[in-house]
Amino acid sequence: MNVFAIRDRLIGDYADYVRSFIAIRDSRIREQVDREHEAGRLWPDPLIQLNPTFEPAGTIDQLVDEGLLHVECRRIPQRDKDPAGGGGKPLLLHRHQVDAIRVAATGTSYVLTTGTGSGKSLAYIVPIVDPVLRAGAGQGVSAVVVYPMNALTNSQAGELQKFLCRGYPEGKPPVRFARYTGQETEEERDRPQKARRRG
Repeated sequence: MNVFAIRDRLIGDYADYVRSFIAIRDSRIREQVDREHEAGRLWPDPLIQLNPTFEPAGTIDQLVDEGLLHVECRRIPQRDKDPAGGGGKPLLLHRHQVDAIRVAATGTSYVLTTGTGSGKSLAYIVPIVDPVLRAGAGQGVSAVVVYPMNALTNSQAGELQKFLCRGYPEGKPPVRFARYTGQETEEERDRPQKARRRG
């Protein structure tokens, strides 16, 4: 199978479809639109990307052994955790994740820029969770994370659920979090306040 031939056939079919319902009376505008069609303005060239291999740099366990992170951090960013409370396996961190965690531990501001799927979530979740674990429960709001879109907020809520709730007994994660997008029910909005009064 030649994927480029398939792409060209799809684009050709789509171009015929688009041209079938465009009827422009003004000849100058029609000529300009035809030039744009011929130039491929509506169908850019295929995007080809290589997935980079990120440099490995150790595990959370190693950072805990160094004293850089709270001991409970060992249980948080693991893979294959049992939802009911069983342990998982340590994650091998990328160099940029370890660097971000080390910089965050100094209290210095930093910006992490790296590609999609490179583990940015973990690079900020761990630096937020570590001081919360050190301070202990019931200290109030420790961090507010702002996302530009509800879809991203919802996706990251899933990441927090995976890291902070999976592997712990129901309702007993080491760090509590809540999502506010305007999509929550009244009960969901009230839950953090009730938990704080109990906690």
